Amino acid sequence: MKQVAVVSGKGGTGKTILVAALAALAERLVLADCDVDAPDLHLLLHPEFRERHDFTGIKVARIDPKLCDRGKRCAPACRFDAIRFPATDDFYIDGSACEGCGVCIRVCHTGAIRMEERKSGEWYLSRTRYGPMVHALLKPGEENSGRLVTLVRNQARLMAERENLDLILIDGPPGIGCPVISAVTGVDEVLAVTEPTRSGRHDLVRILDLARHFGIPSGVVINKFDLNLENSKEIEDLCLERGVKVWGRIPFDPQVVEALVQARPVVEGKADGEAAQAIRGIWQALRLWSGII
Repeated sequence: MKQVAVVSGKGGTGKTILVAALAALAERLVLADCDVDAPDLHLLLHPEFRERHDFTGIKVARIDPKLCDRGKRCAPACRFDAIRFPATDDFYIDGSACEGCGVCIRVCHTGAIRMEERKSGEWYLSRTRYGPMVHALLKPGEENSGRLVTLVRNQARLMAERENLDLILIDGPPGIGCPVISAVTGVDEVLAVTEPTRSGRHDLVRILDLARHFGIPSGVVINKFDLNLENSKEIEDLCLERGVKVWGRIPFDPQVVEALVQARPVVEGKADGEAAQAIRGIWQALRLWSGII
């Protein structure tokens, strides 16, 4: 079993478009959408939801008014100003402000405060026409996205083992933060998607540095490379200098826009455009590298 994480130093580089297209070309794979803060792979693959599960992130404090003696020891101890005492003098804890540190429990001598789990999102087991898919959605403002990404990856691995599948294809979150680290840890290849711009090159360096720091092999796909050949050459020179493989160069192609409007992978339908051909080349290179039949 091989695991490939498709990532980018920033959003909007075409990462999910590439993942959807590779899924349409591949066989015997599990898809894992690890962009849990803003997932959109489902918009192109239209999965059929089979299972829904709650995800609980951090625990938050709750006050039992029957046990509270209104001693006001907890409120000054809370560094997040989460404990409120309105005119009625009935204390309560603002769940959106509570960080679950538990200091209030330590200073409360009546045992009126306890920690409770809070639903932070959902994760799903689904089926697409290309194979199973594990994905999730974190509620706005919630924490522990890295933990949810790990859960999605673990479920994808279990699915691949149960069904004896050859490939786990991960649509990773953008950037270089904790969710990205959770998405790429232990994979066989990081596939970084970039664009031929100054900012694209800068963000590519960050994601390549991240992969190198954790000792993960990485490669690069340059999307819309023909919009600025000079910048594309600089990115290729950067990869050559770092010993990073360029898996492919995808040209600008209006058929990509047409595919997005129709909410389908770009290699479906006519699929005779230059971008679709380039993505087929990337998939063939990945197949040879991975040994996937």
